[in-house]
Amino acid sequence: MRVRETVIRPIGNSAGVTIPKETLERYDLAPGDRILLQETADGILVTAFDPVFDKAMSVYRKGAKKYRNAMRELSKR
Repeated sequence: MRVRETVIRPIGNSAGVTIPKETLERYDLAPGDRILLQETADGILVTAFDPVFDKAMSVYRKGAKKYRNAMRELSKR
């Protein structure tokens, strides 16, 4: 795993980070691509956006909400 340092820069009323060219190429990313930021116990995890995974998580969230009580009961066993 490579560790790279970057700088947070102001962009209008927001802020953004620059990603080194080598890293963009390694992960097949380009300006305009969507990425995900996930807060973890160790810091912020940045990953490429995956529309298939996003759809799967959407389906999961709906099912988890609808069947919350059933899942809670099943977890007791």
